[in-house]
Amino acid sequence: MDYRKLGQEITELVGKKDNIARLTHCATRLRFELHDISKAETEKLKALPGVITVVNNGGQYQVVVGNEVQQVYRVITQQMGSATRSADSKSASGKNNGPKQKQSWISRFISVISTTFTPVIPAIIGAGMIKAILAVLVLTGLVTTESQNYYILNTIADAAFYFMPILLAYGASIKFETSPILAMTVAGVLLHPGWSALMAEGKDVFFIGVPVRLTDYAGSVLPIIIVVWLMSYIERFADRVSPSMIKFFTKPMIVLLITAPLALVAIGPFGTYLNDLVAMGAEAINARASWLIPLLMGTLQPFLIVTGTAWAMTPIATSQLTKNGYEMINGPGMLASNIAQGGATLAVALKTKNKKLKQLAASSGFTAVLGITEPSLYGVTLKLKKPLIAAMIGGGVAGIYAGLTGLVRYAFVSPGLAALPAFIGSNPMNIVHAIVTCLIAFVVTFALTWIIGFEDPVDDEEEGNTNVNDDKTISGQPVQDNSTDTKSSTTTNANQNELRPLTIASPMQGELVHLDRVPDDVFSLGLLGKGAAIIPAKGELYAPIAGEVTAFMDSKHAVKLNGYDGEEVLIHIGVDTVNLKGRHFDSSIKVGDRVQQGDLLIRFDIDAIKAEGYEVITPIIIANSDRFPDIKLEKQSPVEVGATIIHLS
Repeated sequence: MDYRKLGQEITELVGKKDNIARLTHCATRLRFELHDISKAETEKLKALPGVITVVNNGGQYQVVVGNEVQQVYRVITQQMGSATRSADSKSASGKNNGPKQKQSWISRFISVISTTFTPVIPAIIGAGMIKAILAVLVLTGLVTTESQNYYILNTIADAAFYFMPILLAYGASIKFETSPILAMTVAGVLLHPGWSALMAEGKDVFFIGVPVRLTDYAGSVLPIIIVVWLMSYIERFADRVSPSMIKFFTKPMIVLLITAPLALVAIGPFGTYLNDLVAMGAEAINARASWLIPLLMGTLQPFLIVTGTAWAMTPIATSQLTKNGYEMINGPGMLASNIAQGGATLAVALKTKNKKLKQLAASSGFTAVLGITEPSLYGVTLKLKKPLIAAMIGGGVAGIYAGLTGLVRYAFVSPGLAALPAFIGSNPMNIVHAIVTCLIAFVVTFALTWIIGFEDPVDDEEEGNTNVNDDKTISGQPVQDNSTDTKSSTTTNANQNELRPLTIASPMQGELVHLDRVPDDVFSLGLLGKGAAIIPAKGELYAPIAGEVTAFMDSKHAVKLNGYDGEEVLIHIGVDTVNLKGRHFDSSIKVGDRVQQGDLLIRFDIDAIKAEGYEVITPIIIANSDRFPDIKLEKQSPVEVGATIIHLS
């Protein structure tokens, strides 16, 4: 995959770099916060190869790209360049000229949690995996809990959780547009050994006559988030009142002098109280109905992922891990849900006759049972619907078992087969219950998916082969031979409810070739739809159908027409010619124009385009190919404007 190209296209379609207020990423998603959400072209983003889907929820515009997210993220951040610095400068003054989307308090809360935790995820996953490895080493007798090796490795693993406030301060500072260094410094105050010494003494502590509650902030979550939110306003105040001549000295002094005491005296204890209150509520539910939370998480996890609300439970789970050494809020239910997603998707892989779906389901199903479910969810089960229902039922059934047996997770990792060591701990039966949970989730879901089935998409090649005698193909599709038996074709159409045939005319003079001749995977692999390509002999593009212009690039190199019979035709002159920014292209058409077949749409200078190093091969794509069960193409040959090149039913 060309990550640089994908990153460039995503940046363009979210409204260009100036529209990006903030960008983070998780295991599979680019998480944008945009100045103006209306500038994002969601449908075009969804159509990009490499993009699984787009989710607009929780205050974030999320582009799901799968396991390659880090590579794409790096490309986009490099492209943003000055835009990133400009966002940083805005944060200092608290000004932002871009229009902001109104959000509910729930959306704002989810946005705060997700943005705050996203940068922290690598640290706590890494620490969690070390914990899991340690558990295996102890279980096999290779290391004892009294050894120095265990002590050092355990210290490394504990560091991320002990210093959680400092890690979260960084993410919160990004969300609230304040200084990361000052935020992390305030978090350091909460964890300072001097504070721990005061707690050890157990004496009453006062600050300027105000009593200070001695609280252990190691591993805490909510206190630092609230403190950094407050600090963002204090920093803006300090910026306004500090004389420009000495702002470099006075601004950070004011911020620390006000924020740190407030954190110790008021905000920290209040945040700790909220943190404990939420944790007590979760534990109370678990004590009275241990099956309920894993049932809900096992059943509803796909819904939480789609809506972006899966982050809501993260602070509670993290707090439990830090204080208790285990958690039962996220891990057990997520384990059931993730394995169920894998079971449903692998059942699809075995049952489907569609080659593309089989390949997608096999790879994403394997990834799901390992713990990463977005490719499976968005690429397979959500689209087919019935497998998603089966996965939710299977996840719920396994979640009930996990809850009744008291399954807990000892480390923060994405639950799946690869992370089973995270369920090894002081209770030797815990790992057994985890394995049984996986078996229940997989077997129940696989069986349900197999029984209730799904609407299997027709394989392109199979469908084409039933209608064509010639074995040549264009982009994996049968090419029509002019000698094809008309009676056979008519009979086939009759069997398909007598679908009416449509034709697409050649939009230019040149040589008709296979779509796989286009040196761009977006087109050659048929990811945007089926079609053909023409190597133009003359720099004129004509309308291949009668219809309406529904898209026309400012660079004048691409146009989309919607025909009156439902066909949607995309024509893209050349490869990467968008970089020419309209040079060597001339046209007066605009979106909304109605055209007749044969109308001149665009003139372009073939020699000038080639001289700048660009290919002029032109794909003609049926953008809504899935609507037409029967698409046949003429043989490769020289064509004139108006000659039929594609047949649709």
